[in-house]
Amino acid sequence: MLRLFRISESVSYQEILSILYKLLFQCCPSSPPPFCFTLYDWTLYPYTDKCTAIMFAQERQKLEQFCAARKKMGPLLLLIICQCAINSVKTHSVSKPNIILLMADDLGIGDLGCYGNRTLRTPNIDRLAEEGVTLTQHIAASPLCTPSRAAFLTGRYPIRSGMAAFSRVGVFLFSASSGGLPSEEITFSKLLKQKGYATALIGKWHLGMNCESSNDFCHHPLSHGFDYFYGLPVTNLRDCKPGQGSVFLKGVQKGLVIPIQVTGIALVSLAIVQYIGLLKVPFQALGYFLLTITISLVVLIFFFYHFRHLNCFLMRNHQIIQQPLSYENLTQRLTKEAMQFIERNTDTPFLLVLSYLHVHTALYASENFKGKSKHGLYGDAVEEMDWSVGHVLDVVEKHNLSGKTLVYFTSDQGAHVEEISSAGEVHGGYNGIYKGGKSTNWEGGIRVPGLLRWPGVVQAGAYIDEPTSNMDIFPTIVKLADAQLPSDRVIDGHDLLPLLQGKVTQSKHEFLFHYCNAYLNAVRWHPGNSESVWKVFFFTPNFSPEDSNGCYDSHVCFCHGGFITRHDPPLLFDLSRDPEEKVPLTPETESRFYEILRVVHQAVDNHTRSLHAVPNQLSWDNLLWKPWLQLCCSSLFQSCYCDSESGGSSP
Repeated sequence: MLRLFRISESVSYQEILSILYKLLFQCCPSSPPPFCFTLYDWTLYPYTDKCTAIMFAQERQKLEQFCAARKKMGPLLLLIICQCAINSVKTHSVSKPNIILLMADDLGIGDLGCYGNRTLRTPNIDRLAEEGVTLTQHIAASPLCTPSRAAFLTGRYPIRSGMAAFSRVGVFLFSASSGGLPSEEITFSKLLKQKGYATALIGKWHLGMNCESSNDFCHHPLSHGFDYFYGLPVTNLRDCKPGQGSVFLKGVQKGLVIPIQVTGIALVSLAIVQYIGLLKVPFQALGYFLLTITISLVVLIFFFYHFRHLNCFLMRNHQIIQQPLSYENLTQRLTKEAMQFIERNTDTPFLLVLSYLHVHTALYASENFKGKSKHGLYGDAVEEMDWSVGHVLDVVEKHNLSGKTLVYFTSDQGAHVEEISSAGEVHGGYNGIYKGGKSTNWEGGIRVPGLLRWPGVVQAGAYIDEPTSNMDIFPTIVKLADAQLPSDRVIDGHDLLPLLQGKVTQSKHEFLFHYCNAYLNAVRWHPGNSESVWKVFFFTPNFSPEDSNGCYDSHVCFCHGGFITRHDPPLLFDLSRDPEEKVPLTPETESRFYEILRVVHQAVDNHTRSLHAVPNQLSWDNLLWKPWLQLCCSSLFQSCYCDSESGGSSP
């Protein structure tokens, strides 16, 4: 067994082989014997980031006598030849690998077997852990869908792109909103497309659609570097599936109660005042007022009645192919599209983002999975998603692409613990030992699965407990594609590959900043050469009921006003000793309390100075439904109906 040295990869190994072959035979007779340079077996064994070659030489004794004048030169040249070939193999797998990014929606870290679950069956996702690296402190850049996905695609905190809300609503709810991921933002899909990658997004988008007209598609996936899109422009909601209730209407109804009551009282009071003659009421102005109210109510009723048709539909590229969305075999259809994309690009480097609808409500599962898990419809959905992951891995292996394909699995944020069906069934996931869930920056809301598999390149079966972020995917895959990171903006993510290969042992993230919408909520500090991971909270959400683990009264937790409690001094935890965030540290229990706060405050100051004012994409104006932006495959008055997807088959 011979350990080989490196040869510069700037020269092709074919050219070096040609030169060395001539050199070898120059030292042989003019008619060299057949044994002069004979290898009967040459097997390459790739390891984590090293190559070892085992070579067997025929008629070794004669080979040792060959070229007596330069008998030391032959083995050296053989080593050079082997190294050139090995470098070629390694370069082929490392340079421009295929990239498959699998993102679940609202999946709890405790829902997977590889993170400790023993009652849900997730063998295919667990297989990624067995054959790759498990990140045990992988952090979403936001605890909400829209900002988390914006950060994932750009490698930047959502506050930098305007994808963090100052209002109560932190995500897009309507297909006809004008906000979205700005065209000025650089996504990894744009950069990989420029390097010759075939790019596709299949599944959920949730980052906007149109700006000024219903067909400008300024925020569409195809405007952000994807060649192909098959999926939902917004998101999956209870309102999209008949029989699963309406989170949206529930919130609107609560918000309309007081205005309706005030309007009713005002009208009755005016009538009484007019009747008894205390004041002359301008009935013409009152009539206009009532007409405005009536028109507004008609529009609201129309919108609520047609919510499913207007906001829940399936697109292929720019075309609507199913409106409203049907959940029948939906995961099978998404999986089939993903598999077909891979099979169309076996000879071309590709980027596939498969963004599952599972396990955001409305929950659903096909007949093959319904009622099969131990955790109701939620468990059925998790196991169906695992089945899909298995099929994607199978098609990769079928075409011998495993060795040159990086596969990543995660969730956009933690489980939505407040999700309870109208029948009382738990429709939210399990965050393991971690506190809180979606919409909070407690660990349950932002600590998500992080699994990366790339046979022969990243460590297999390894666990990394360093702080990492979903923003790290951006620089990692951009560098793998031989593309350049943007130099005109701050990139908050860091290349994961040195950590995954064991070349370094500590994350580059000394600080991670946790935002609740546009408000800095908490900071994580991992000092160099220390096992401690300090987490400082400036405010925390008020759970309702108080002794619960979430905001059940409002369905999600909010980030300002009476919905939070501010802390002065801030709350301090050491996650290395208290990952459940049970007991805040005090000056009495932690001697470095004030020193830690001083360092964190300085980091906040530095971070704040790096921010620049940008248009708020989640302002009320950008969030509101605008009829002229509405996508409709027929017309509004025909209820926006079409279906070219019925009977979608399984892969």
